Amino acid sequence: MIRTIIIDDEPLAAGIVREFLADFDQFELVDECSDGFQGLKAIQKHQPDLIFLDVQMPKITGFEMLELLDEAPAVIFTTAYDQYALKAFDAKAIDYLLKPFSQDRFGQAIQKFLASQGHSSHAQGIQELAEKSNRLVVRVKNEIKIIAVADVLYFEAADDYIAIHTAQGRFLKKMTMKSLEEALSPDRFARIHRSYMLNVNSITRIEPYEKESYLVFLINKEKLPVSKTGYARLRQVLGI
Repeated sequence: MIRTIIIDDEPLAAGIVREFLADFDQFELVDECSDGFQGLKAIQKHQPDLIFLDVQMPKITGFEMLELLDEAPAVIFTTAYDQYALKAFDAKAIDYLLKPFSQDRFGQAIQKFLASQGHSSHAQGIQELAEKSNRLVVRVKNEIKIIAVADVLYFEAADDYIAIHTAQGRFLKKMTMKSLEEALSPDRFARIHRSYMLNVNSITRIEPYEKESYLVFLINKEKLPVSKTGYARLRQVLGI
């Protein structure tokens, strides 16, 4: 059986998915959830093969929920908003069902899933979404923390993770520096070094260090190395 979860805060929409899914005997509906936090717990508990996921939900969005998973199941998005379609397919979604959708359209999505089994890397696509984000969602032990990007002092590469440094502490998120660089506003953040990306609003001063390199001093009294190419990027962002 193909284990499936519905995650949608609209009972009517969830009921339609449940009704349409009942026509496919090979699928087993193991849970239904009304927000991203419930969905996260249900996915960890049941390890489904496929989820039907709304985008706009209370607390955290469907995309933010996916970012918290080490390995995401296959996803068919169900939403009333067509502006998320490109982002959904960047995340390697199986399909994007725009509400209200017909039973025939639902069946097409199911057939896409059946044809795609074993051929998609959903987790990688989700982690590498390119969107100008204004917040980050991270897991801290058994809790979920939402960090405003404006509160970040700098990011640091840490093996397969990114360390997010804020005035409140250091938090880890599994993603690459490249995808982070694509996701952040180039007007606010500069890649100053292979291992560091800096919020330019956290700078107090810049000083020469060794040959063709610099040190940047931050409002929290920390200092970071700036490479030659990083200094050129920093000057461009600062307009100096």
